[in-house]
Amino acid sequence: MVVMGKGKGPLQSNLECFLHCTAPAVPSHFLPKSEMRNLNRLWHPWEREKIEYFTLSDLWNCYDEWSAYGAGVPISLSTGESLVQYYVPYLSAIQIFTSTPPSTPIFREDTDSGDGETRDSYSESLSDESESSDKLSSKWDCCSSEDGGFEQECHWQVNDRLGYLYCQYFEKSTPYGRVPLMDKISELARRYPRLMSLRSVDLSPASWMAVAWYPIYHIPMGRTIKDLSTCFLTYHTLSSSFQDMDHEEEDDDNEGVGAGWKRRKEGETMLLPLSAFGLATYKMQGSVWISGRGGRDQEKISSLLSVADSWLKQLKVQHHDFNFFNGMRGQCLAK
Repeated sequence: MVVMGKGKGPLQSNLECFLHCTAPAVPSHFLPKSEMRNLNRLWHPWEREKIEYFTLSDLWNCYDEWSAYGAGVPISLSTGESLVQYYVPYLSAIQIFTSTPPSTPIFREDTDSGDGETRDSYSESLSDESESSDKLSSKWDCCSSEDGGFEQECHWQVNDRLGYLYCQYFEKSTPYGRVPLMDKISELARRYPRLMSLRSVDLSPASWMAVAWYPIYHIPMGRTIKDLSTCFLTYHTLSSSFQDMDHEEEDDDNEGVGAGWKRRKEGETMLLPLSAFGLATYKMQGSVWISGRGGRDQEKISSLLSVADSWLKQLKVQHHDFNFFNGMRGQCLAK
């Protein structure tokens, strides 16, 4: 089952369409040569004539319209019907490491679970995770509380390769208790103003974010389609360190770290799509998402899930949404 691509013919499966339509494409900038000598050479070891970067403010702008109306993903059904499913993005997690220590104390921020009456199996399944999430690597030596909110002061001075943690956020609320990504970024920016001014070239390779995508409606409206209740969790790197990781076979074999920058031009602006390097799913039922490319979509989902898991383990991070998505996926496979 494939979807016609613009000018490319029937190349994209439903899964590929989702990954393409939810990848933010940010305007490209080139770093002045006078600034290149100031770069952290552990993060930018290659000698390049040009260094490309994007700004975080441009990245958040990509999510502005999606946060308000949803991101549309063309879907082909086994019946031959076509529709557009809309997904709203929510900030699931973010860690931003820079080369300079923060000028003010860093507090780890999580959200509370909200009203006790709204706690469902989702939030309850995460309650046990909250304790383990507070036991990060001793290298990062962070103190935390059980209740979330702004937690105790952390120094977060780590080794030269990771840099200094400027901002960290892990969402714990139930899906219905969350605000769209752009609203959450605006909220965080009041405490971490550099979220609106940092550039990808300022960030260490350990900087990343995860976006949770929840379906809201499809056009044309009509009957409920169970296959379209799937929720997604996409992982994106935020550092320019990955700009040279281009893929030789973009259409078929770009599993794994999908962080390489494939530029495209819109008008006079060169855009850098930040493809997901990791993926987790929840409520994946039926064959809408795994019937394309002779079973290779199923392999791609497994590969991207494995990469996300490896990434979190390398950073010694307990990501609440990932644990829930992965746990529920295991239950479904066991049935």
